[in-house]
Amino acid sequence: MKLFHDSASFFLHLLLLAGLFVRSSSRPVNTSLCSVFASVIPHLEKLLNSSKKLHDVSEEEVAVLSTMEHRLDTLPQIEHTASHFGSMKVNESLSQLYVDTQSFKHHVDWLKTAKHNHSLPSQSAEGTSTHLLHISNLIKTSLKQVSAEVPELVAPSLPVVPTAFDVLRISVELSERLRVFGNWSKRLLKSFQRQSRCPRH
Repeated sequence: MKLFHDSASFFLHLLLLAGLFVRSSSRPVNTSLCSVFASVIPHLEKLLNSSKKLHDVSEEEVAVLSTMEHRLDTLPQIEHTASHFGSMKVNESLSQLYVDTQSFKHHVDWLKTAKHNHSLPSQSAEGTSTHLLHISNLIKTSLKQVSAEVPELVAPSLPVVPTAFDVLRISVELSERLRVFGNWSKRLLKSFQRQSRCPRH
């Protein structure tokens, strides 16, 4: 009887340990956030593609225009150093991503108006604005899911763009800054996917 009791206790301990192992095995920390990460990344890829079309100039011309004085000091400054990347936290990063996305959308809408005022094609700006809106809405949803406060935004006051050449310069600068923003945001969200042990599709 004692042998049976000892064996039963041994197997009971094994079952408890197995249960603990299953509970601590790789599972998504927050399945709703995983869903948001998976939804935002494709929109960032579309944003990167559409932002390339904000201007219609060659790579050589882009290189020349990029050396000129930058005018958009109201755009977000993207911190993309290794030390900054390693210190990022999900809630804070999503809040900042929301603010940055809204800021870029405000600037792209401003560019769209400037293109329209100078009788320049504005479809690329409209498409880019739409992708930014989708990203912004998804991030806003994710902030609510983690009970984080959605930041209040104050849109900067932007001037009238005086000439078609100024529109071109702004198009190139905005395109380049969106590329940095899109690539950085993709890298950040993929890092959070790994940290959250989100399932791979």
